[in-house]
Amino acid sequence: MSFPLLTATAALPALGAIATAAVPAARRTAAKWLALLVSLATLALAAIILVRFDPGGDRYQLTESRAWIKDFGVRYELGVDGIAVALIALTALLIPFVILAGWHDADPLETGNTRWRPTQGFFALILAVEAMVIISFEATDVFLFYIFFEAMLIPMYFLIGGFGDRAHEHGEETASTQRSYAAVKFLLYNLVGGLIMLAAVIGLYVVAGNFSLTEIAAARANGSLDMATNTERWLFLGFFFAFAVKAPLWPLHTWLPNAMGEATTPVAVLITAVVDKVGTFAMLRFCLQLFPEASKWATPVILVLALVSIIYGALLAVGQRDIKRLVAYASISHFGFIILGIFAMTSQGQSGATLYMVNHGISTAALMLVAGFLISRRGSRLIADYGGVQKVAPVLAGTFLIGGLATLSLPGLAPFVSEFLVLVGTFARYPVVGIIATFGIVLAALYTLVLYQRTMTGPVKAEVAKMPDLRMRELVVVTPLIVLLIFLGVYPKPLTDIVNPAVKQTMSDVHKKDPKPEVEAAK
Repeated sequence: MSFPLLTATAALPALGAIATAAVPAARRTAAKWLALLVSLATLALAAIILVRFDPGGDRYQLTESRAWIKDFGVRYELGVDGIAVALIALTALLIPFVILAGWHDADPLETGNTRWRPTQGFFALILAVEAMVIISFEATDVFLFYIFFEAMLIPMYFLIGGFGDRAHEHGEETASTQRSYAAVKFLLYNLVGGLIMLAAVIGLYVVAGNFSLTEIAAARANGSLDMATNTERWLFLGFFFAFAVKAPLWPLHTWLPNAMGEATTPVAVLITAVVDKVGTFAMLRFCLQLFPEASKWATPVILVLALVSIIYGALLAVGQRDIKRLVAYASISHFGFIILGIFAMTSQGQSGATLYMVNHGISTAALMLVAGFLISRRGSRLIADYGGVQKVAPVLAGTFLIGGLATLSLPGLAPFVSEFLVLVGTFARYPVVGIIATFGIVLAALYTLVLYQRTMTGPVKAEVAKMPDLRMRELVVVTPLIVLLIFLGVYPKPLTDIVNPAVKQTMSDVHKKDPKPEVEAAK
């Protein structure tokens, strides 16, 4: 039996979470280093997956399959395609930076009386989320995927509700109440989506007789499993609803600004750059592959919802006073682009959507983490409390600018490639939708540049006059992300080579071909 590489990549952070939580309370620093070392080891395993994966080989590689619950046809089945490999690499890459950025976020907190925050628990929960996200990308058994899709809500709930942002404009009591509200809202929205999906998972088993993604998809392709039209549509809606909540797609998005605003900055990055990607990934892997006809049936409505997300999220970002909530609404707009690319049903659109998942994760992590370093220095999330930062902390301002320019998809930075492909792919089949979506780019330039102008330029405010520049730990966090944004913006081929074969197979699942360009005959 070959080494179970996929299992090891998910199991390592899970075991690391247990070990980190077990570190004695007085050894907080040891717990931090243990969590960091485990995350780096997981990154090494993800790199091995990346190297061993053959883009020209079978659709699902490094597969593992074992009996689990025989009476119900549930198996422990894992496998990765190019899309999953790219997202596993993104997850494993970001977690060490999340841990480093949050190095002091769970240290003892004093508010009149000393209140100890469980440092070990904070880092253990981050590793637990990593484990569950990775196995969600690997699972090819629908029931196995569902378990971890839902289970990741538990550690995320405690990370949001138990470790809130210290830079709060109100008192600690009010901040605690708002954190609890944000955590409960996050949990309820996602639980409702998960319960609807559970009904659809059970319905799929009744129709197909098993939970194996590969077997069901093969049966759909060769005609041996013929779902009634209404049955397929209802099952699709059950799956899509849960994924749209996680994504988050308008109007199911309202939990995100609360969660990102009240969570610590590293946890906010974990939410939007890692956890939310499971929703858009699952649309590609499960919705299109299991329910191809229903996916095409629902496409017009989904494209409209994606357009609303793009414009609505960007407009609300323009009007935000809170830095973190601005990034949250910008992410809603960006997820609209991702979903637009998926359901444009073109190879360019779906390649762009997959690249967007990766590039958005890197760019949002860079912008949000630098914003977090800025907020920790001033003790405020309000944009109006800043001004002239670039004169006292030029490196901080410079990295903030690059992260912001990546967010607005400036040519030469990684998100530009993905956004361009999404728009080209959408315009090829739905030109009106593609034209409307481009207004999101204009709004992105507006909210990003206004944010930079109000915080970094102008007269130096007294409260920021002595603000220190980025420290070594913070530079270690930000510099690799900036380098990646530039590298993948100039040379995206390593990513596209991995992703494109998987996208072609997905296009084949829904029996779609790219529209041929209309060329007028020469007169």
